[in-house]
Amino acid sequence: MPFRSVVTHLSRLPTFVRRHPHLVESSLKDEDPALAVMVDFHRVCPVTVEPERSIDEALQRMIDARVRTLLVLVKESMLGLITAYDIQGQKPLQFLRGSNCTHPKCRHEDIEVADIMTAVESLPTLRVEDIRKARTGDILETFRETRQTHLLITERQDDERDEIRGLISRTEIERRLGISPVLASMVRTEMETSMFPRLPV
Repeated sequence: MPFRSVVTHLSRLPTFVRRHPHLVESSLKDEDPALAVMVDFHRVCPVTVEPERSIDEALQRMIDARVRTLLVLVKESMLGLITAYDIQGQKPLQFLRGSNCTHPKCRHEDIEVADIMTAVESLPTLRVEDIRKARTGDILETFRETRQTHLLITERQDDERDEIRGLISRTEIERRLGISPVLASMVRTEMETSMFPRLPV
C-alpha cells in the first residue's frame, strides 16, 4: 500500500498545555505507526521562547536545554517555532538583506525570534486521530508534499478548541531511519531558500 500525505489545516490558533517530561526513543521503520515519531506534549514538556527575544538568546536557550527546536509562545498561544537550523542557516542574512527588516540598524544582534520563525499558520497541521491511523512512511510523504521541516499535531477538546498535542520533526525521522544526513541537509537547504525571494545580483 503506497504512503499518503495526511496534512490538515487549522481554522484558528491552537492553545498549548504544559505537561511533564518523559521520552523513550527506539529504532524506526517506515511501516511503524506514526505515533512512534511524534513528540507527545502529554509526555514531553517542550522548551519555549518569546517572540521578542533575540535569536542569539534563543540559540543559547537551545544549547542550555540541549534541544534544537523552540516553540514560540505568547502566554498560552503558540505563534510559531524556531530551530537551530533557522538561526545558523541562511535565514538571518536573508532577513537582513530583504525588505522586511524594520529594525533601526538591521544588525545580526537586532534580529528577533519573530523575524525568522516559522509562523504557526505556515506549519502543516495533523489531527492526532489521523496520526493514530498513519504510518511513518505516510509522515515522510507528508513532509515531501509540504516541503516543511516540522508538522504540528493538534487535538480537538470538548469545548471545540484545538490544543497542541505534539510535534514531528523531519530531521529526527530521517536520523532514526538512517537517511543520509548529507542528502537531508541538501533538501532542507532547498526548502529554506525557496521561502525567500531571490535577491538581485
